[in-house]
Amino acid sequence: MRARLAHVELANPVLTASGCAAFGRELSQFFDVSRLGAVVTKSVTLAPRAGRPTPRVAETPSGMLNSVGLQGPGVEAFLRRDLPWLTAHGVPVVVSIAGSSVAEYAELARRVSAESGVAAVEVNLSCPNVEDRGRRFASDAGAASDVVSAVRTHCRFDVPVFAKLSADVTDVVPIAKACVDAGAEGLSMINTILGMAVDVDTMRPSLAGGTGGLSGPAVRPVAVRCIWQVYAALPGVPIIGMGGVATGRDALELILAGACVVSVGTAIFHDPYACIRILRELEELLEQRGVERLSDAIGLAHRALPRHRTEENHL
Repeated sequence: MRARLAHVELANPVLTASGCAAFGRELSQFFDVSRLGAVVTKSVTLAPRAGRPTPRVAETPSGMLNSVGLQGPGVEAFLRRDLPWLTAHGVPVVVSIAGSSVAEYAELARRVSAESGVAAVEVNLSCPNVEDRGRRFASDAGAASDVVSAVRTHCRFDVPVFAKLSADVTDVVPIAKACVDAGAEGLSMINTILGMAVDVDTMRPSLAGGTGGLSGPAVRPVAVRCIWQVYAALPGVPIIGMGGVATGRDALELILAGACVVSVGTAIFHDPYACIRILRELEELLEQRGVERLSDAIGLAHRALPRHRTEENHL
């Protein structure tokens, strides 16, 4: 069950998803966090952020919408208080970073990667670029490439960089390629999908911000599709798969599509033991199918089909 993020070896392939377990303390009251493959932190910003107005969360069929707005204490508090706690508990740490400009991402990469205990950096590209009329970095291959290049330049050489991609684009593959060409050692996908709900009782949007990110089981088929397409185009690039993983079967589906590890997010809100349960279920499923090593299952669905089938376009 050992897994790898580029050259970083993990004890197992189940991680937390950014934003769903904060910095790990909340989960530690339920189990030893060192049992996780890694903790992916909530996105760290340069300055403290209060986030968006409430209500910020709305339940939807098979998922939830959130519009938290990257609330957090800022990088100084994270490095002083949260990162030492995580490293003291013996869990690999993948630090998610978020900025509003290329310069902010670069500075975050420099400061975060200089610390011991950081296994990798995940670049949250689903942030508005204040220098480009608020358009999200993840929506444009050039903008995403600029961020990743700056992060890779300022990141410590032995800390791998993973670019987190959005499915809210016409074609995710060119953006994935642009990030890899810019120096990303791996990719994370998918981030939440933009959605909206209206409360028919109040006759107003359910979220104060109007729109929000949709997550949960409803988005899993989209995640599988994106992972499948990117793995087919970039088979040697490690992928952190996420999007609606609630069971071991869900995790195995993403791995068969091409993910080397999976991040668990929304499921944690109603089952704080979700990561440990999913790890156990995944191991049992692999054993039942005669798969001796996790690595043998990565992308196996591609190899199980004739080559021409993997290249067909959706009709």
